Amino acid sequence: MSPLVQIKSLETQLRAVVSKLDLAELPKGERAVITKLKNDLTDARLDIRDYEFSDTRAEQLRHAKQARESLEKIRGGILTASEYNVFNAVDVAQFTAQLEQIIDQVT
Repeated sequence: MSPLVQIKSLETQLRAVVSKLDLAELPKGERAVITKLKNDLTDARLDIRDYEFSDTRAEQLRHAKQARESLEKIRGGILTASEYNVFNAVDVAQFTAQLEQIIDQVT
């Protein structure tokens, strides 16, 4: 699977877990973490899309760097959200493994 298909799948899985939460009822810190994670997911998807549709190698390398940075932010967001019990240990392991696969492909 292409990195774009993989990030879309991961985004769907993460949003499915997060959508069960009522953001209005969450404490301010937890709400900020979830909101940032959602934004980082969107940024990563767009960065990977730009990477895949780059016309030149230089452009592709620039987008690859941005995509890797966005993916690292997602990893941090997942770990932080797990501190609030949004994700359990199995979820963290699964999502992190998926992120690693995407990062390996975006080089």
